[in-house]
Amino acid sequence: MSDYSCELFATCLAGLEHALADELAAIGIRRTRPLQGGVACYCDRRLALKACLWSRLAARVLLVVDRVNAKNADALYQAVFDLPWEEVIATEATLSVRASGANDELRNTKFTALKVKDAVCDALRERAGWRPDIDPREADAVIEVRLKDDRATVSLDLSGSTLYRRSYVAAEDGADEAHRCGQAAGLLALAGWNGRAADGWALVDPACDKGALVIEAASVACNLAPGLTRDRWGFGGWAQLDLDAWEDLIDEADAAFEAGLQRVREGVPKASGADGAEQVRFIGLSASSVAIAEARRRVRRAGLRDVASIELGDAESVDEAVVRASKAAGGPCLVASVEALSAPGEAQATAQAAASALVRGVSAAPAGSSMAVVGYDQVGRSFSQPPACKVALGRGRVEQTARVFDEPAGERTTVVVPDPAGGAEHEVSVYDETSAQFVARLHKNFRQRRKWARRVGVSCYRVYDADLPEYAVAIDVYAGADHARGNTYLHIAEYAPPASIDADKAARRFDDVLALAPVAMGVRPDHVFAKTRRRDKGGSQYASDKRYNYVTLVEEAGHLFEVDLSGYLDTGLFLDHRVTRLWLQDNAQGARFLNLFAYTGSGTVYAAAGGAAETTTVDLSQTYLDWARRNMELNGFSGPKHAFERADVMSWITECRHSPRRFDLVFVDPPTFSNSKAMGKRTWDVQRDHAELLIGVSRLLAPGGVALFSCNLRTFKPDLETLAKYGVDVQDVTAETIPDDFSRNQKVHKAYLVRRAQKN
Repeated sequence: MSDYSCELFATCLAGLEHALADELAAIGIRRTRPLQGGVACYCDRRLALKACLWSRLAARVLLVVDRVNAKNADALYQAVFDLPWEEVIATEATLSVRASGANDELRNTKFTALKVKDAVCDALRERAGWRPDIDPREADAVIEVRLKDDRATVSLDLSGSTLYRRSYVAAEDGADEAHRCGQAAGLLALAGWNGRAADGWALVDPACDKGALVIEAASVACNLAPGLTRDRWGFGGWAQLDLDAWEDLIDEADAAFEAGLQRVREGVPKASGADGAEQVRFIGLSASSVAIAEARRRVRRAGLRDVASIELGDAESVDEAVVRASKAAGGPCLVASVEALSAPGEAQATAQAAASALVRGVSAAPAGSSMAVVGYDQVGRSFSQPPACKVALGRGRVEQTARVFDEPAGERTTVVVPDPAGGAEHEVSVYDETSAQFVARLHKNFRQRRKWARRVGVSCYRVYDADLPEYAVAIDVYAGADHARGNTYLHIAEYAPPASIDADKAARRFDDVLALAPVAMGVRPDHVFAKTRRRDKGGSQYASDKRYNYVTLVEEAGHLFEVDLSGYLDTGLFLDHRVTRLWLQDNAQGARFLNLFAYTGSGTVYAAAGGAAETTTVDLSQTYLDWARRNMELNGFSGPKHAFERADVMSWITECRHSPRRFDLVFVDPPTFSNSKAMGKRTWDVQRDHAELLIGVSRLLAPGGVALFSCNLRTFKPDLETLAKYGVDVQDVTAETIPDDFSRNQKVHKAYLVRRAQKN
């Protein structure tokens, strides 16, 4: 074969195309062309194998077989059948086909893959005398078909599975773990780590999770080929595989790693660290013992135990780690980390803690050091200069921004935070010096509110509610129950700042809140859930932007409730209605109970616990009705006496008025506004529509019956004139329903008892 007998397309994370082209050139491939999503290149068979073995940035290495007519299914079949598969697929190799893209005639990728599979199998049977077995999971030869308009690019995947799945990653780890290895390698390439590692730089990851970045950095420094210990390759089913060349490449890589590992070992001083541990240039810190254990296993699998260390640590210990690693290296340090792919609200406090650690670490590093991150957008607020490199990595769900900062971070303020358990004080770096006032208030509130909660037997309560206008957040404590007992969670909701407040300043202050609250209240950052809530003319709708769910159980007044701390703006349990729910329980004995706009049914649970003869729970959302049913079942309430009905409440009331059904106790807690698609063309506005609602509810009351109506519109005013005209008595009981932990905010909700007026 000629020197340029192979046309390759190496795929990669979006944003790494030029870095991959440079890497392939360094491997020895001279003809490279960066394209969207990868690099096209030409080389001989040996270099194709070398690319598979050594590329850190390629996700897959595809051998292009040909580009063929794909105008329709028949044309695609014939064009693929005519290709010389006997020269591509090794004899007796198992086969699988994957397809991507579509056109007017070929819209289903499974159908496209099936036609290509049939064509390849038929061609081999006719021309080579054998038909390959199909193995969708672990085929020897994987054919990839990419459709674009009326053409298809047909390739053999030489890698087999993604090259980002390093051999140190366990087989059971999901796709996100492999993706994170690719992100780590990409970040290091963008930071110029090849040259910096050769110059003896150290690296510290203050939030290393399972250690991918530390391992990738040490692998580069030790010249460890990322594919050296990989046990399955796509080229195993390639008819043109040069096995001798592959064995030579493996021998060369073995020798390179041995020499590189020895070089790194010898470059580190023999003296031990302060704790007696051997000095190393590459350190990862984590506050999670589970993550530390897995990261250490990965370091051992990679063969880098002598040069990389995974340690217990956080923002307060990063200074020492950076100084120690830099001393071992005898030079600058790259402080770097890759943020985990997770929900925005779920990870915000954890991300802020890591961001603080990153900035603190680079501030402690020797002159000339740098910082590099994937994600952690908030770190940019600590630098007066824009990043030296800024690249969007990936697309869609996995897209995150990589940044490299070569200039020193700006000065930050250090706030001393008392330990909530009475231990040593903590030092936390913040953006705004006035955050010291916030944490002082929070510490005072928490100390007082925690004592109050223990005294009255409350485990879910509000600690802070925009006490300082500059820090307009609400902070709630949720204590886990049942299987989650012993866990404490924080739910931090940010009120949108007024237009007069600078948006960047507000963002910095919210970052400070996320950094300070877990420390001041002794809660793990990964148990802190942050959301932005509009201080509306209205109150919130139930659902926020799409998030991952974090579901756990909490207890209130002896009842269990399911809460979702991450998936929605509200958690499923309105804490300001704690007293309201107790009133329902106290008045439910023997009652026929109706819960309208029932949400997650917490009011129904209290009524059932209070001895209600029967309950009816009505909501437009099936999601919340299912949630309400689960809450009832958690507390032992099920069976025909407890009904759950999905309906538009206003329509349901109209229908019910024409039936004999009547109720002794009704709870009505509507949203402030709704334009749900399930309502059709109608919208709901509590100020506009409450009179019609309450008139209808009053007609469902049995003699002597009462309804409790509440809403959270701060400016709500009942239309007493209209209600009186239709014989509805309304009694304001708001003051009696506000819990002590919400006493600062008497407008958190309005509450009224509603009855039929007595005729004279």
